[in-house]
Amino acid sequence: MSDSNHTGTFFFLAGLPGIEAVHKWLFIPLCAMYVASLVGNSLILWVVRSEPSLHQPMYYFLLMLAVTDLGLSASTLPTVLPIYLLSLRKVAMDVCLAQLFFIHTFSIMESSVLLTMALDRFVAISNPLHYGTILTSPRVASLGLASVVRSVGLHIPAPIMLRKLPYCQNRLLSHSYCLHPDVMKLACVDTHINSAYGLFVVLSTLGVDSVLIVLSYVLILQTVLSIASKAERLKALNTCVSHICAVLLFYTPMIGLSMIHRFGRWASPSSRMLLSYVHFLIPPVLNPVVYTIKTKQIRLRMLRFLGSGGAGIRDT
Repeated sequence: MSDSNHTGTFFFLAGLPGIEAVHKWLFIPLCAMYVASLVGNSLILWVVRSEPSLHQPMYYFLLMLAVTDLGLSASTLPTVLPIYLLSLRKVAMDVCLAQLFFIHTFSIMESSVLLTMALDRFVAISNPLHYGTILTSPRVASLGLASVVRSVGLHIPAPIMLRKLPYCQNRLLSHSYCLHPDVMKLACVDTHINSAYGLFVVLSTLGVDSVLIVLSYVLILQTVLSIASKAERLKALNTCVSHICAVLLFYTPMIGLSMIHRFGRWASPSSRMLLSYVHFLIPPVLNPVVYTIKTKQIRLRMLRFLGSGGAGIRDT
């Protein structure tokens, strides 16, 4: 049975299956992760904004990454925490569609930012003398704006198309938040058009971005290998470590989650849930940590802010 009148239509979200008895205890680490994401990325924003020496393209892109991480965390938080603290699984259709729009938009936006950061590293290593003239502030701003326009524009059709579908009585989703393929599979009609649209978006964004990022690092590696000094080669590669970590944190679980949704009907609900948490919760928490550890200017500024003797470290 289906209904085409969506007034009062609700979906039901899922927590980790099999351990419902300890869901309230899971609220504590999940809440800690959201707090860590908020604090870490907010500190990155503050450091880049307040430190004049960081007003460079590389750190502007890092600022964009922090904004997208905050947006991704804010998109999943409204449904994840209530599930584990209050057992609130019911979500209205319009709220669900709005959530999936923001989740997918910020995901694609993060992919776009990671691509621009790869471009930044390529220019910095292959043409360091003209780095400032190639990546000027207006060009950096244009790249950021292009990322936003692409992400928002590609996902505007998603909630509109899903809103028109009739849904069966079984409206149980398999995650703690609304995702496009998860909502789509609950429809009582043929969804080949919706599925093709979703696949097109994934391939034209994540697929293209990942290929271009790999190509950027192939060119970076060629440039680095042409440097005569071993010390200079290591120094050049070291500037890419943080970005490589961010790329792996983002793309590895996302590719796995996308494959499971489309081809992995054999996968257990728990594995899908855990992989989705890894994808949506871990990068916003670890990206600020990675960049703080690997970037001296940010690390020193953080230490001064925390009163941990950053001035002494500056002298060493």
